[in-house]
Amino acid sequence: MIGTRRVLLAVAMVAMLCGAWAGAATVRAQSAEAQVDRYVQSEMQERRIPGLQIAVVQGGKIVMLKSYGMAELPHSLPVTKRSVFSINSATKSFTAVAIMQLVEQGKVALDAPVSRYIRDLPAPWQGVTITQLLNHTSGIPDIIDQQTSRLVTAGGPDAAWRHVQTLPMEFQPGERFSYNQTNYLLLGKIIDQLSGQPFAQFIKQRQFDAVGMPQTGFGDSRDLIMDKAPSYRFDADGKTLKQSVDEFPAFLRTGAGINTTAEDLAKWIIAVQKGKLVSQAGLNQMWRRELLNNGKAAPWAQGWPGIRDREYRAVAGIGGMRSAFYVYPENDLAIVILTNLAGAAPEDMIDIVASHYLPGLRSISSSYATYRLREIAQASGFEKLDEKLAQLKKQSGVVQPSEGELNIWGYRLLAAGKKTQAIAVLSLAARLYPESFNVYDSLAEAYEEASERGLAVQNYKRSLELNAQNTHASERLRALQP
Repeated sequence: MIGTRRVLLAVAMVAMLCGAWAGAATVRAQSAEAQVDRYVQSEMQERRIPGLQIAVVQGGKIVMLKSYGMAELPHSLPVTKRSVFSINSATKSFTAVAIMQLVEQGKVALDAPVSRYIRDLPAPWQGVTITQLLNHTSGIPDIIDQQTSRLVTAGGPDAAWRHVQTLPMEFQPGERFSYNQTNYLLLGKIIDQLSGQPFAQFIKQRQFDAVGMPQTGFGDSRDLIMDKAPSYRFDADGKTLKQSVDEFPAFLRTGAGINTTAEDLAKWIIAVQKGKLVSQAGLNQMWRRELLNNGKAAPWAQGWPGIRDREYRAVAGIGGMRSAFYVYPENDLAIVILTNLAGAAPEDMIDIVASHYLPGLRSISSSYATYRLREIAQASGFEKLDEKLAQLKKQSGVVQPSEGELNIWGYRLLAAGKKTQAIAVLSLAARLYPESFNVYDSLAEAYEEASERGLAVQNYKRSLELNAQNTHASERLRALQP
């Protein structure tokens, strides 16, 4: 009897402790969600985002799923969980999964040359490997003109395909990273050939249908897409909001073309992590960054941008500065943020959202550092940002804000008419990244906007010293120095 009683008391104690632990975990989750909710609403106001969806995946489950703002402005249609957003280039992560599925069927080898699967390619292209297509280190010329964001020649897809094959290689395969849509055009051709069906159908069957993603499909602004939230962008003046027309030619939709919801994407991420789409070995291979010819790691893994490799490792899907998702494989966490504003840059928000579930992330995330510096500047002014950053680093142990994040912050201030503050932020970027031609070009633009002609000229010249190919700086100097 005494032994039985002790066992019963022990069981009761364990149950009580488990209940307490579960209750504490629930409180922490609720607290994190409330903090994320406040942060998201604040960022939507700061970034002037019309509509947004967010999903947080933890422990293989969706622990937060919320919708904010307006999906369609003229008729004041709110964002709901069924609202569909374009994910632009984050589509590439789905293409990578499709390639890995073919790898696991024994139909493709990542280290094989593209010429094994596609005939009659230009001789310099033939030795490029599948991995080099996936991680943008192929050196193959881009079928999209980076200046105009249009096909490299008029006459439609066939003419562009013929023309791009006549262009010289940008560099030797594996030499460096260069983001490129031709890579994914070729991957689409490989999927078509080896799966025996159009890549859009293969991805639908093997991913959308397999996971259960009823709101997900391929298309652009010319297609009728149920519940689609139109995309918006600010005009050149930074003040006028206009509807943005998405054009994703059908033959390039392995690179950009999927429309989905945060819930569908979260379910897809769960399926990917649980090995329902590719094996664990395949997943590890897909998320590993390969080495360039010089021995350094390429910025991308196989179809997934690599955010960090060590502590709080993260891989991502990022599209059009309007939609993004991060997966933190070792921390069992994933964040999805979809917006209908080109330029919203939700990828810069994700580490900050994740830090509410992984507080240690705050000490290594440049996004968090930029966010905290912005809070300080808004509260105490934009003077002496260097000193404020130094104090922040000393007190909170944050890392240095990235060049890109400071640049986006500066342009956002400029668009809001806050020229002095924009110059302060972009000047800080130039001091932190003195070898970057782009920071001087941005700072020159801010000075030009503020009618500081001499300082604009000075910074455009510095930008050209660092990069003689910077045509924007050349053009502005000609305009400012007739």
